[in-house]
Amino acid sequence: MGLQTGVIVVLCLMGFTCADPVKFKDCGSESAKVVMVDINPCPVQPCQLKKGDSYGVNVTFTSDVQSQTSTAVVHGVIAGVPVPFPIPNEDGCKSGIQCPIQQQQTYHYVNSLPVKSEYPAIRLVVEWELRDDNKKDLFCIRFPVQIVS
Repeated sequence: MGLQTGVIVVLCLMGFTCADPVKFKDCGSESAKVVMVDINPCPVQPCQLKKGDSYGVNVTFTSDVQSQTSTAVVHGVIAGVPVPFPIPNEDGCKSGIQCPIQQQQTYHYVNSLPVKSEYPAIRLVVEWELRDDNKKDLFCIRFPVQIVS
């Protein structure tokens, strides 16, 4: 059993969703190594996000730095233009991470991605950053989604 398979099995046993991890691209993670991204529910990729629903986002990462705080910044990238995508809680320390963040520790950042009813039905890329004390990206990931009615 490979390391990634072992991590997935352990997460399943811990009660995390056991769906296939979401395919993502790193967009400039400076201070962490992203291990896995999971969106629930997301039975097919790109994830189809239904208007009016909310989706769980779980990012497992290992930090390379210490940080007292962490702040999430989320954008929907449409035709190369980043548009702010509000989330209920921008404070990573209230989103599954026990702060202060320690070097070489693995964390499970958990938040929700609400899809407002007034959003257009469109394909886009979600860019999710988690920033440290110095406003540098602990991680920056991008994953494609499709907003549907």
